[in-house]
Amino acid sequence: MMNLNETLPICIAGQWRLGGGDRYATLYPATGEPVAYLNAASVADVEEAIAGADHAFRTSGWAQKKPHERAAVLYRVAQLIRERGEALAQMQRLDNGKPISETRNLVASAAATFQFFAAACETLEETLTPMRGDNLTMSVYEPMGVVAAITPWNSPIASEAQKMAPALAAGNAVVVKPAEVTPLAALELARICIEAGVPAGMISVLPGKGSVIGDAITLHPLVKRVSFTGGTTTGKHIAHIAADKMMPVSLELGGKSPTMVFEDADLDHAVAGVLYGIFSSSGESCIAGSRLFVARALYDGFMECLAAGAAALRVGDPADERTQMGPLITARHREGIERYVDIGVTDGGRIRTGGVRPQGAQFERGYYYTPTIIEGVSNEQRICQEEIFGPVLVAMPFDHEDDLIRQANDSVYALAAGIWTRDYKRAWRIGRAVQAGNVWINTYKQFSISTPFGGWRDSGLGREKGRLGILQYMEQKAMYWGMNEQPLPWAG
Repeated sequence: MMNLNETLPICIAGQWRLGGGDRYATLYPATGEPVAYLNAASVADVEEAIAGADHAFRTSGWAQKKPHERAAVLYRVAQLIRERGEALAQMQRLDNGKPISETRNLVASAAATFQFFAAACETLEETLTPMRGDNLTMSVYEPMGVVAAITPWNSPIASEAQKMAPALAAGNAVVVKPAEVTPLAALELARICIEAGVPAGMISVLPGKGSVIGDAITLHPLVKRVSFTGGTTTGKHIAHIAADKMMPVSLELGGKSPTMVFEDADLDHAVAGVLYGIFSSSGESCIAGSRLFVARALYDGFMECLAAGAAALRVGDPADERTQMGPLITARHREGIERYVDIGVTDGGRIRTGGVRPQGAQFERGYYYTPTIIEGVSNEQRICQEEIFGPVLVAMPFDHEDDLIRQANDSVYALAAGIWTRDYKRAWRIGRAVQAGNVWINTYKQFSISTPFGGWRDSGLGREKGRLGILQYMEQKAMYWGMNEQPLPWAG
């Protein structure tokens, strides 16, 4: 593991050295104290990393390995992640302030992702297509070359694994641009991949500002694909660059996901699920269930239980095994959340619970905020339409199913939705009518690496995960084998 007390090197086409950009510190969100120092990558580092990745792609032999040979290396990556799981989880905790119980799950997810795409790699079938003439026809897949993974700060190691694993499995070289404030997991994951047997030049990790490093990577002519997870504004910017390059992209962007509770729901399950859906990860999640619609007959009683549950959540030290909500990522991000709460109140909303910074000496230096529920708003208001990316839930009653669907779909986002009902026919009907890339029924925020993930509209383009997720990092090629005994008729 890296020494967090020194200025950390970054990985430039497999070479570990100080970046050419400005030196900066990453901060522990629970205390505001430095965790690690490193130099950001420079634009020159980007150029060197991509040129080195292209050279490694063409000469290292990784792309030419048999699928089971690449898979064996990725299985080893998964094994090493598991062997170092606790150290990686503690590093992730320091990187972004998530509770240790959550970072352990993220590390386990990263290991499972490499294992899954190792299996997908060695079992991927190319296709013999039906003959339509005197040709044997085939569909095959080739790696793209150099691909880029631009990852967020809220779940770094899991996000990086979801991009690196299929890209490497497909035979590509990967340039990773982690979030500026959370680079540690990506750097350690690169070390693990190289130790496991990925040729060193095939991997680069380039921390720094997205407006500098991210743009330089995306614009580079040798980069054949970008997979981005982050804000919608940045995602649209990347999409414009990609359009000019005729380059495919995967964009996992923002969300303002509705959760719908019907009068026949199992209330214990629904209360727990709604709380988990919005307040786990301190609400810093693209799929957070941040808009709550409750059947009017159930509303008052449900909200009483929900507010009591929110107030009882354990906010505190991420190192404490009992902590359910840690700090927010930065002081600036907390200030942005506070501004949204003020907007909600100014527009007529009522704070049912939370809406303040927690009190006590243990909270003074960190970026903490209490679980917050706001009522008395309508779905058209800013606080219901714009992504807050924090522990703020807006709650509204509904009267009729048709009006519920209209409100649930009245958003520029369409990433996720939750439905709580015992009526399986209603669940099917609502689940098909709601516009979202992911729908949870009587559960929320559950994931499977085997199931494709992504959003519609301003929530993104493309899909990650799933057995065929590896194809996102490959080009499809048709091959025709002439079987005719006579020359083509035109020649005669």
